[in-house]
Amino acid sequence: MATNRRRFISTAVSGGLAATLPLSSCNRGDSINSDALQENYEKLDQILKQPVFRKEWFTSPVIIETIELLRYENNFLCRVRSKDGAVGISVGHGSQLKSLYPIFTNLVQPFFIGQDALDLDLLMERVYIYKLNFRLSGLALGAPLATIELAILDMMGHIAEKPIGQLIGEIHHPEVEMYQATEYRDKPVEESMELITRDVNENNARALKIKIGGLMFETKDINAAGPPGRTETMIPLVRETFGDDMVLYADSNGFYSVDEAIRAGKLLEEYHYQFFEEPVPFDWYEETKQVTDSLSIPVAGGEQEYSLHGFRWLIANNGLQIVQPDVYYFGGMIRSMKVALMANAFGKSCTPHMSGGDLGFLYMMHFVSALPNAMPHHEFKGFKTNFVFECKTSALQSVNGVVKVPTGPGSGVDIDPDFIEKFQIVKA
Repeated sequence: MATNRRRFISTAVSGGLAATLPLSSCNRGDSINSDALQENYEKLDQILKQPVFRKEWFTSPVIIETIELLRYENNFLCRVRSKDGAVGISVGHGSQLKSLYPIFTNLVQPFFIGQDALDLDLLMERVYIYKLNFRLSGLALGAPLATIELAILDMMGHIAEKPIGQLIGEIHHPEVEMYQATEYRDKPVEESMELITRDVNENNARALKIKIGGLMFETKDINAAGPPGRTETMIPLVRETFGDDMVLYADSNGFYSVDEAIRAGKLLEEYHYQFFEEPVPFDWYEETKQVTDSLSIPVAGGEQEYSLHGFRWLIANNGLQIVQPDVYYFGGMIRSMKVALMANAFGKSCTPHMSGGDLGFLYMMHFVSALPNAMPHHEFKGFKTNFVFECKTSALQSVNGVVKVPTGPGSGVDIDPDFIEKFQIVKA
């Protein structure tokens, strides 16, 4: 591979990114003075006050009469019904709800009964106060809350005859191009490459994310994860294997110390990877900014973040260039969209983290469809699911790495009624 070709790609990518950023964001290493920082916070606070849910599509209140959590083995559905008989259904995050369903039934579900779904923005704030739910901030509250919100959005979409994306914004992306997310960090290099190549070929992916380092603990040596030298071997090998035209990203899942993250990041820069995800533990805000300030590769994060205020700090202080809220983990699409809009105000991009399994890929696509600041590619872990459903407006298949977002009302899919019959209501 020609070195000058690599330099050309790097220059083009860096230049394109810089062109989208405000001048205050380009000099990452510059400290932000107190007056400028206060202005940043005031700007972000105005965005947080703005509603996301588009209630203008509705002419009368939609009072939530019942909410049911249904379970079949470790598969979960949420069914919401209004007093006027409208129904919405969502698929819950099964691997999380099998542990968290008591939070759903005792601490989240009762709050929404009798509420007007048109007040969804406000409800998504007040549910954190109900029964002191803020003490459960994080995935423990986020996954149950997202399951209810997604069912409400499905119901409201059917009432308004709009897809979910149009309930939380304008449709900017009727199609979503995926990046193939891979794991395999614990496997030898040769086996990892075989599996990565298989995944890329199966889905015709034109972008790819690999794992580097270990998993969420600090190391003094980037060789320490897996076989000796694995990280230094994988980073250039993946580039050599897939060539200059493949867009590459890397994720260390918060593995490194600051110094080691910078060392790994420099290697990623050399081989023209286009973002470095979670270089240090997610709640090390100052350390994340140190890494960001020391590298030219964009730093991404947000999969584990549970606080709007935390994202507010990271954006105001230029700690991240790319935000990655997870619709399930972060408590739904409205909260996630607020993060994306904060980032957008500062010229930063959004590519959501996608929870695997169930119908995570479907909700991710609806969210991305409404993003004004979407990245070119978005996380994808395959179409495998236990749920039986029909989608009339999209084949939900990857064509050269691109998937058409469903345009039907709500989620755009219909869960098979015979499959739903297998589920039983979960009691408090």
